[in-house]
Amino acid sequence: MSIVGTGVDITEVRRLRQAVERWGAQFLERVFTGEELKNAEKHASFYQHLAGRFAAKEAVFKAFNDSSLTWKDVQIINDAEGRPWCRILNGKAANKKVHVSISHVKSYAVANAFVEQES
Repeated sequence: MSIVGTGVDITEVRRLRQAVERWGAQFLERVFTGEELKNAEKHASFYQHLAGRFAAKEAVFKAFNDSSLTWKDVQIINDAEGRPWCRILNGKAANKKVHVSISHVKSYAVANAFVEQES
């Protein structure tokens, strides 16, 4: 396997919260999958959690460098141990594996992504 792309993004928790307050469910349903939203509702830090997922999706977009990839094609969930995991939906992975890492503090969330080409 070889790395074919990397990406990083930082998101202000305040700006994500403002978007949710302004556009509500319309914003949430445009950017996040149902499973992502269900998982976010379980967290006490709802907006920090979503900001981390938003940053991870942006990092994945940069790593893939594919303008056909949409918000709903990228799903960031957690594995059994709680680590963030990226699933590319709608058949757009094309033998690629994505690794993501997310971190956040009160005001910011940051994420990075690496895309590997599988042989």
